[in-house]
Amino acid sequence: MKSISLLIKPASSLCNMRCRYCFYADVSHHRMDPSMGIMADNVMKALIDRTMEMDVDQINYCFQGGEPCVAGVDYFKRFIDYVNQHNTGKKISYAIQTNGTLIDQKWVELFKQHHFLVGVSVDGFKRNHDHFRKDSYGKGTHTSILYNIRRLNNAKVDYNILTVLTHELAKNPDELFQFYLDQQFDYVQLIPCLPSLNFDAPTDRFALTPRDFANFYKRFFDLWFDQYRSGHYISVTLFDNLIPMYRGIAPSQCGMLGQCAMQLVVEGNGNVYPCDFYVLDRYVCGNVVNDPLDSIMHAANATLFLNEKRRTCSQCATCPFIHMCHGNCKRLNICYFDEDYCGYRDFLQYSINRMRLIAANLDMSK
Repeated sequence: MKSISLLIKPASSLCNMRCRYCFYADVSHHRMDPSMGIMADNVMKALIDRTMEMDVDQINYCFQGGEPCVAGVDYFKRFIDYVNQHNTGKKISYAIQTNGTLIDQKWVELFKQHHFLVGVSVDGFKRNHDHFRKDSYGKGTHTSILYNIRRLNNAKVDYNILTVLTHELAKNPDELFQFYLDQQFDYVQLIPCLPSLNFDAPTDRFALTPRDFANFYKRFFDLWFDQYRSGHYISVTLFDNLIPMYRGIAPSQCGMLGQCAMQLVVEGNGNVYPCDFYVLDRYVCGNVVNDPLDSIMHAANATLFLNEKRRTCSQCATCPFIHMCHGNCKRLNICYFDEDYCGYRDFLQYSINRMRLIAANLDMSK
Protein backbone atom coordinates (compact mmCIF):
# COMPACT_ATOMS: atom_id res chain seq x y z
CA MET A 1 0.00 0.00 0.00
CA LYS A 2 1.43 3.36 -1.03
CA SER A 3 1.08 6.05 1.61
CA ILE A 4 2.11 9.60 2.36
CA SER A 5 2.52 11.33 5.72
CA LEU A 6 2.46 15.02 6.48
CA LEU A 7 3.57 16.78 9.67
CA ILE A 8 1.24 19.77 9.86
CA LYS A 9 1.73 22.80 12.12
CA PRO A 10 -1.72 24.42 12.18
CA ALA A 11 -0.66 26.90 14.87
CA SER A 12 2.93 27.28 13.67
CA SER A 13 5.21 27.88 16.69
CA LEU A 14 2.42 29.35 18.84
CA CYS A 15 2.14 27.64 22.23
CA ASN A 16 0.46 28.15 25.59
CA MET A 17 3.50 26.74 27.42
CA ARG A 18 7.05 27.96 27.95
CA CYS A 19 9.15 24.79 28.18
CA ARG A 20 12.70 25.62 29.17
CA TYR A 21 14.30 23.52 26.43
CA CYS A 22 11.82 23.90 23.55
CA PHE A 23 13.61 22.88 20.36
CA TYR A 24 10.94 24.38 18.09
CA ALA A 25 11.15 27.77 19.79
CA ASP A 26 14.87 27.61 19.02
CA VAL A 27 14.27 26.58 15.40
CA SER A 28 11.59 29.22 14.78
CA HIS A 29 13.80 32.02 16.11
CA HIS A 30 16.44 31.11 13.53
CA ARG A 31 14.20 32.22 10.65
CA MET A 32 12.80 35.53 9.45
CA ASP A 33 9.27 34.84 10.74
CA PRO A 34 9.30 32.96 14.05
CA SER A 35 5.54 32.34 13.79
CA MET A 36 3.44 31.86 10.65
CA GLY A 37 0.25 32.15 12.73
CA ILE A 38 -2.86 29.98 12.64
CA MET A 39 -3.25 28.21 9.31
CA ALA A 40 -5.87 29.98 7.17
CA ASP A 41 -8.67 27.92 5.67
CA ASN A 42 -7.50 28.49 2.11
CA VAL A 43 -4.09 27.07 3.01
CA MET A 44 -5.67 24.14 4.82
CA LYS A 45 -7.88 23.35 1.82
CA ALA A 46 -4.96 23.63 -0.60
CA LEU A 47 -2.96 21.24 1.58
CA ILE A 48 -5.74 18.68 1.52
CA ASP A 49 -6.28 19.13 -2.22
CA ARG A 50 -2.58 18.50 -2.84
CA THR A 51 -2.66 15.25 -0.87
CA MET A 52 -5.73 14.04 -2.73
CA GLU A 53 -3.83 14.57 -6.01
CA MET A 54 -1.15 12.09 -4.94
CA ASP A 55 -1.06 8.54 -6.32
CA VAL A 56 -1.28 6.92 -2.89
CA ASP A 57 -3.71 4.63 -1.12
CA GLN A 58 -3.32 6.11 2.36
CA ILE A 59 -2.78 9.60 3.78
CA ASN A 60 -1.53 10.14 7.33
CA TYR A 61 -2.27 13.63 8.66
CA CYS A 62 -0.10 14.26 11.73
CA PHE A 63 -0.47 17.54 13.65
CA GLN A 64 2.34 19.11 15.65
CA GLY A 65 3.42 22.49 16.92
CA GLY A 66 4.20 24.66 18.73
CA GLU A 67 0.97 23.46 20.26
CA PRO A 68 -1.51 22.36 17.57
CA CYS A 69 -4.52 22.60 19.88
CA VAL A 70 -4.01 26.38 19.95
CA ALA A 71 -5.60 26.35 16.47
CA GLY A 72 -8.87 25.35 18.16
CA VAL A 73 -11.11 22.34 17.90
CA ASP A 74 -13.20 24.00 15.16
CA TYR A 75 -10.14 24.16 12.89
CA PHE A 76 -9.78 20.39 13.15
CA LYS A 77 -13.48 19.88 12.50
CA ARG A 78 -13.23 21.98 9.33
CA PHE A 79 -10.12 20.07 8.29
CA ILE A 80 -11.81 16.69 8.73
CA ASP A 81 -15.03 17.84 7.05
CA TYR A 82 -13.07 19.02 4.01
CA VAL A 83 -11.16 15.73 3.88
CA ASN A 84 -14.44 13.78 4.00
CA GLN A 85 -15.97 15.93 1.25
CA HIS A 86 -13.00 15.59 -1.11
CA ASN A 87 -11.62 12.15 -0.33
CA THR A 88 -11.07 10.22 -3.53
CA GLY A 89 -11.22 6.80 -1.87
CA LYS A 90 -8.00 6.96 0.12
CA LYS A 91 -7.59 5.56 3.63
CA ILE A 92 -7.16 8.40 6.11
CA SER A 93 -5.49 8.40 9.52
CA TYR A 94 -5.00 11.19 12.05
CA ALA A 95 -2.43 11.75 14.77
CA ILE A 96 -1.59 14.69 17.00
CA GLN A 97 1.31 15.54 19.31
CA THR A 98 0.12 17.80 22.12
CA ASN A 99 1.26 19.13 25.47
CA GLY A 100 -2.09 17.92 26.79
CA THR A 101 -3.06 21.05 28.73
CA LEU A 102 -5.95 22.08 26.47
CA ILE A 103 -7.66 18.70 26.20
CA ASP A 104 -11.27 19.00 27.33
CA GLN A 105 -14.35 16.94 26.53
CA LYS A 106 -14.72 18.50 23.05
CA TRP A 107 -11.21 17.42 22.14
CA VAL A 108 -11.77 13.96 23.57
CA GLU A 109 -14.92 13.54 21.49
CA LEU A 110 -13.09 14.65 18.34
CA PHE A 111 -10.19 12.27 18.97
CA LYS A 112 -12.56 9.40 19.71
CA GLN A 113 -14.85 9.94 16.73
CA HIS A 114 -12.03 10.19 14.21
CA HIS A 115 -9.68 7.61 15.73
CA PHE A 116 -6.79 9.97 16.44
CA LEU A 117 -3.57 8.60 17.86
CA VAL A 118 -2.70 11.17 20.51
CA GLY A 119 0.85 11.76 21.65
CA VAL A 120 1.01 13.55 24.99
CA SER A 121 4.20 15.19 26.23
CA VAL A 122 4.94 14.22 29.84
CA ASP A 123 8.46 14.55 31.22
CA GLY A 124 8.07 11.81 33.78
CA PHE A 125 7.59 12.39 37.49
CA LYS A 126 6.18 15.68 38.77
CA ARG A 127 9.42 17.18 40.11
CA ASN A 128 11.17 16.87 36.76
CA HIS A 129 8.17 17.71 34.57
CA ASP A 130 7.24 20.88 36.42
CA HIS A 131 10.84 22.05 36.43
CA PHE A 132 10.95 22.06 32.63
CA ARG A 133 7.38 22.24 31.36
CA LYS A 134 5.69 25.37 32.67
CA ASP A 135 2.69 27.28 31.35
CA SER A 136 2.83 30.89 30.19
CA TYR A 137 2.38 32.03 33.81
CA GLY A 138 5.38 30.02 35.00
CA LYS A 139 3.30 27.34 36.72
CA GLY A 140 3.90 23.60 36.50
CA THR A 141 1.54 21.56 34.31
CA HIS A 142 2.02 17.99 35.52
CA THR A 143 -1.21 17.65 37.52
CA SER A 144 -3.48 19.06 34.82
CA ILE A 145 -1.90 16.93 32.08
CA LEU A 146 -2.32 13.69 34.04
CA TYR A 147 -5.95 14.67 34.65
CA ASN A 148 -6.47 15.12 30.91
CA ILE A 149 -4.78 11.80 30.17
CA ARG A 150 -7.41 10.21 32.41
CA ARG A 151 -10.02 11.78 30.13
CA LEU A 152 -8.39 9.99 27.19
CA ASN A 153 -8.25 6.75 29.16
CA ASN A 154 -11.90 6.94 30.13
CA ALA A 155 -12.91 7.48 26.51
CA LYS A 156 -10.56 4.71 25.30
CA VAL A 157 -8.69 7.10 23.01
CA ASP A 158 -5.38 5.66 21.83
CA TYR A 159 -2.44 7.64 23.16
CA ASN A 160 1.26 7.38 23.86
CA ILE A 161 3.69 9.34 26.00
CA LEU A 162 6.54 11.47 24.71
CA THR A 163 9.28 12.39 27.19
CA VAL A 164 12.18 14.74 26.51
CA LEU A 165 15.33 13.19 27.95
CA THR A 166 17.38 16.04 29.37
CA HIS A 167 20.79 16.01 31.04
CA GLU A 168 18.98 16.23 34.38
CA LEU A 169 16.37 13.53 33.75
CA ALA A 170 19.08 11.14 32.50
CA LYS A 171 20.34 10.96 36.08
CA ASN A 172 17.07 9.36 37.21
CA PRO A 173 16.27 6.27 35.10
CA ASP A 174 14.83 4.34 38.07
CA GLU A 175 12.45 7.09 39.10
CA LEU A 176 11.33 7.67 35.52
CA PHE A 177 10.72 3.98 34.88
CA GLN A 178 8.76 3.62 38.11
CA PHE A 179 6.62 6.60 37.09
CA TYR A 180 5.72 4.86 33.83
CA LEU A 181 4.82 1.71 35.74
CA ASP A 182 2.75 3.59 38.33
CA GLN A 183 0.81 5.41 35.60
CA GLN A 184 0.48 2.27 33.47
CA PHE A 185 2.05 4.03 30.50
CA ASP A 186 2.88 1.18 28.13
CA TYR A 187 3.66 3.21 25.01
CA VAL A 188 6.60 5.56 25.48
CA GLN A 189 8.94 7.56 23.29
CA LEU A 190 11.96 9.32 24.74
CA ILE A 191 13.58 11.98 22.59
CA PRO A 192 16.96 13.55 23.38
CA CYS A 193 16.98 17.16 24.50
CA LEU A 194 18.89 18.91 21.74
CA PRO A 195 21.38 21.73 22.09
CA SER A 196 20.49 24.99 20.42
CA LEU A 197 21.28 25.46 16.77
CA ASN A 198 23.77 28.02 18.11
CA PHE A 199 25.40 25.07 19.92
CA ASP A 200 26.98 27.41 22.47
CA ALA A 201 23.73 28.83 23.82
CA PRO A 202 23.08 28.78 27.59
CA THR A 203 20.15 26.35 27.15
CA ASP A 204 22.68 23.69 26.20
CA ARG A 205 22.98 22.93 29.90
CA PHE A 206 19.73 20.97 29.44
CA ALA A 207 20.97 19.02 26.41
CA LEU A 208 21.61 15.29 26.56
CA THR A 209 25.27 14.33 26.16
CA PRO A 210 26.55 11.05 24.66
CA ARG A 211 27.60 9.81 28.12
CA ASP A 212 24.20 10.78 29.51
CA PHE A 213 22.63 8.72 26.73
CA ALA A 214 24.68 5.58 27.44
CA ASN A 215 24.42 5.76 31.23
CA PHE A 216 20.69 6.36 31.18
CA TYR A 217 19.80 3.69 28.65
CA LYS A 218 21.94 0.98 30.22
CA ARG A 219 19.98 1.22 33.45
CA PHE A 220 16.64 1.92 31.75
CA PHE A 221 17.09 -1.14 29.54
CA ASP A 222 17.85 -3.30 32.58
CA LEU A 223 14.56 -2.21 34.15
CA TRP A 224 12.68 -2.63 30.89
CA PHE A 225 14.14 -6.11 30.32
CA ASP A 226 13.03 -7.23 33.79
CA GLN A 227 9.47 -6.27 32.86
CA TYR A 228 9.82 -8.05 29.51
CA ARG A 229 10.90 -11.27 31.24
CA SER A 230 7.92 -11.02 33.57
CA GLY A 231 5.57 -10.91 30.57
CA HIS A 232 4.93 -7.16 30.60
CA TYR A 233 5.92 -5.53 27.31
CA ILE A 234 6.37 -1.78 27.39
CA SER A 235 6.69 -0.24 23.95
CA VAL A 236 9.74 2.05 23.98
CA THR A 237 10.31 3.54 20.53
CA LEU A 238 14.09 3.17 20.56
CA PHE A 239 13.91 -0.50 21.55
CA ASP A 240 11.03 -1.18 19.15
CA ASN A 241 13.24 0.04 16.31
CA LEU A 242 16.54 -1.50 17.40
CA ILE A 243 15.47 -5.04 18.30
CA PRO A 244 13.99 -6.01 14.89
CA MET A 245 17.20 -4.77 13.24
CA TYR A 246 18.88 -7.88 14.65
CA ARG A 247 16.55 -9.83 12.36
CA GLY A 248 17.26 -7.64 9.34
CA ILE A 249 14.13 -5.51 9.68
CA ALA A 250 14.72 -1.85 8.90
CA PRO A 251 13.68 0.69 11.55
CA SER A 252 10.60 2.83 11.03
CA GLN A 253 12.07 5.86 12.78
CA CYS A 254 13.52 8.37 10.35
CA GLY A 255 17.30 8.79 10.36
CA MET A 256 18.20 5.68 12.36
CA LEU A 257 20.11 4.26 9.40
CA GLY A 258 22.01 7.50 8.88
CA GLN A 259 19.94 8.55 5.90
CA CYS A 260 17.39 11.35 5.87
CA ALA A 261 14.00 11.09 4.18
CA MET A 262 11.70 13.85 2.99
CA GLN A 263 9.19 14.40 5.78
CA LEU A 264 6.84 17.05 4.31
CA VAL A 265 6.55 19.39 7.29
CA VAL A 266 3.84 21.96 6.54
CA GLU A 267 4.01 25.26 8.41
CA GLY A 268 1.05 27.54 9.14
CA ASN A 269 1.49 29.56 5.93
CA GLY A 270 1.73 26.46 3.72
CA ASN A 271 5.52 26.41 3.39
CA VAL A 272 6.91 22.88 3.24
CA TYR A 273 10.20 21.76 4.80
CA PRO A 274 12.07 18.41 4.67
CA CYS A 275 12.40 17.80 8.44
CA ASP A 276 10.88 18.98 11.70
CA PHE A 277 14.37 19.74 13.04
CA TYR A 278 15.16 21.99 10.07
CA VAL A 279 12.12 24.22 9.54
CA LEU A 280 14.44 27.02 8.45
CA ASP A 281 14.27 29.56 5.65
CA ARG A 282 17.07 27.96 3.62
CA TYR A 283 15.18 24.66 3.44
CA VAL A 284 11.81 25.87 2.13
CA CYS A 285 10.91 23.42 -0.64
CA GLY A 286 7.70 25.06 -1.84
CA ASN A 287 4.22 26.03 -0.67
CA VAL A 288 1.09 23.90 -0.89
CA VAL A 289 -0.96 26.84 -2.17
CA ASN A 290 1.19 27.11 -5.30
CA ASP A 291 3.07 23.83 -5.70
CA PRO A 292 2.11 20.15 -6.15
CA LEU A 293 3.59 17.84 -3.53
CA ASP A 294 5.49 15.88 -6.19
CA SER A 295 7.44 18.97 -7.20
CA ILE A 296 7.96 19.96 -3.56
CA MET A 297 9.43 16.56 -2.77
CA HIS A 298 11.95 16.93 -5.62
CA ALA A 299 12.78 20.61 -5.09
CA ALA A 300 16.38 21.77 -5.12
CA ASN A 301 16.28 22.54 -1.39
CA ALA A 302 15.06 19.02 -0.67
CA THR A 303 18.02 17.59 -2.58
CA LEU A 304 20.35 19.99 -0.77
CA PHE A 305 19.05 18.82 2.60
CA LEU A 306 19.21 15.13 1.79
CA ASN A 307 22.78 15.33 0.49
CA GLU A 308 24.35 17.50 3.16
CA LYS A 309 27.58 16.34 4.75
CA ARG A 310 27.15 14.48 8.04
CA ARG A 311 29.30 14.60 11.16
CA THR A 312 31.02 11.38 12.31
CA CYS A 313 32.93 10.00 15.27
CA SER A 314 36.43 8.52 15.28
CA GLN A 315 34.90 5.27 16.58
CA CYS A 316 32.79 4.83 13.44
CA ALA A 317 35.69 3.25 11.51
CA THR A 318 35.92 0.27 13.88
CA CYS A 319 32.34 0.15 15.16
CA PRO A 320 30.64 -3.29 14.93
CA PHE A 321 27.28 -1.53 14.76
CA ILE A 322 28.04 0.81 11.88
CA HIS A 323 25.63 -1.18 9.65
CA MET A 324 22.86 -0.42 12.17
CA CYS A 325 23.64 3.25 12.45
CA HIS A 326 25.72 4.86 9.68
CA GLY A 327 25.99 7.96 11.85
CA ASN A 328 22.29 8.01 12.75
CA CYS A 329 20.05 11.09 12.47
CA LYS A 330 22.16 14.11 11.57
CA ARG A 331 20.38 16.33 14.12
CA LEU A 332 20.01 13.85 16.99
CA ASN A 333 23.47 12.34 16.72
CA ILE A 334 25.02 15.24 18.60
CA CYS A 335 23.44 13.58 21.65
CA TYR A 336 24.82 10.15 20.67
CA PHE A 337 28.48 10.78 19.95
CA ASP A 338 31.20 13.38 20.13
CA GLU A 339 34.55 13.37 18.36
CA ASP A 340 36.05 10.38 20.22
CA TYR A 341 33.25 8.70 22.20
CA CYS A 342 29.97 7.13 21.09
CA GLY A 343 27.28 6.57 23.71
CA TYR A 344 25.13 4.82 21.10
CA ARG A 345 27.84 2.20 20.54
CA ASP A 346 28.38 1.91 24.29
CA PHE A 347 24.69 1.17 24.85
CA LEU A 348 24.40 -1.25 21.93
CA GLN A 349 27.41 -3.21 23.16
CA TYR A 350 25.82 -3.40 26.60
CA SER A 351 22.42 -4.59 25.37
CA ILE A 352 23.32 -6.70 22.32
CA ASN A 353 22.92 -10.18 23.82
CA ARG A 354 19.54 -9.48 25.35
CA MET A 355 18.28 -7.66 22.26
CA ARG A 356 19.34 -10.59 20.09
CA LEU A 357 17.52 -12.95 22.43
CA ILE A 358 14.31 -10.96 22.09
CA ALA A 359 14.78 -10.61 18.33
CA ALA A 360 15.15 -14.36 17.96
CA ASN A 361 11.66 -14.78 19.43
CA LEU A 362 9.94 -12.20 17.20
CA ASP A 363 6.97 -13.47 15.26
CA MET A 364 8.05 -12.74 11.67
CA SER A 365 4.64 -13.68 10.28
CA LYS A 366 3.02 -10.47 11.49
